[in-house]
Amino acid sequence: MKLQQLYSHTRKALDDYQLIEAGDKIAVAISGGKDSLTLLYALSGLRRFYPKPFELEAVTVDLGYEGFHLEAIQKLCDELEVPYHIVYTEIAKILFEKRQESSPCSLCAKMRKGALNNALKDLGCNKVAYAHHMDDVIETAFLSMIFEGRFYSFPPKTYLEDSNLTVIRPMIYVSEAEVKGFQNKYQLPVVKNPCPADGNTKREYVKQLIRQMNFDHPGVKSRLFHAIQNGNIPDWSIDI
Repeated sequence: MKLQQLYSHTRKALDDYQLIEAGDKIAVAISGGKDSLTLLYALSGLRRFYPKPFELEAVTVDLGYEGFHLEAIQKLCDELEVPYHIVYTEIAKILFEKRQESSPCSLCAKMRKGALNNALKDLGCNKVAYAHHMDDVIETAFLSMIFEGRFYSFPPKTYLEDSNLTVIRPMIYVSEAEVKGFQNKYQLPVVKNPCPADGNTKREYVKQLIRQMNFDHPGVKSRLFHAIQNGNIPDWSIDI
């Protein structure tokens, strides 16, 4: 995927769901993975010509794992002229040494988001952009159906009353395959996730299930995404 294609997909999501308003100060949540770095490229570029002017910050929550080096991401942020902030925590130590969690993902996500939201308040941000792409949307719907018995996926925009922040997801029209193509084309400085639980989750199981379905019946992913858009899930109606 070329940069102009990334801009096109991202801008369509911004326009369809009114994700950005003039004067917004938006933090891009940077995990170090290909998805968040692709989102950083998209919003830093769109910032130059999007009709609603907005400010941008990049923020990483460092969970405290050894070997999690962020110098290359700092360099990329400098090149894109986006201020970069690192929030240092001991979440990894709490999860695996103090609590010795066997299924840490839920608690880790809660603690990570808490640390991130507190940092965003200090930065004066009113929105935070997550790098969830189309495949994430579909996988979340499957997780909800299989393990919760309901048809749901996170919406493109969510207001968090407790923290007075709005979460936006500008990459919902971008597939994971396109993100991988962008990563390879632009040599993104990806930092590998050092979490020992990475890849051993229910989400990974669902990812492989959907991949097989799409292999057996090409076009399944696209149809599943449209089913979510048209499935009367709260906050998924397109703003006209």
